[in-house]
Amino acid sequence: MKQIVVACGSGVATSQTVASKVNRLLKENNIPAEVLAVDIKSVDRYIPSSVAYIAITKVDKEYPIPVINGIAFLTGVGQDAEFKKLVNAVNNG
Repeated sequence: MKQIVVACGSGVATSQTVASKVNRLLKENNIPAEVLAVDIKSVDRYIPSSVAYIAITKVDKEYPIPVINGIAFLTGVGQDAEFKKLVNAVNNG
């Protein structure tokens, strides 16, 4: 199963909230993928095995996988566009 990593500062509250919402959206759309919520310090460990990175914080470096705006899943603003990017990453990853 393809893996998506979600990271925030502590890996507890915000990333868990976004991971839960993304999991629900993936299930509703019959897209098989596993979503992991982690803290920002350990995100690099999960990048090689993931097809997308949903970032809650500002990203200051390049990653070899698509970086999705996690704030869109918190606020709902721009969520559809970010979800389309995520689906493309899962389908092409």
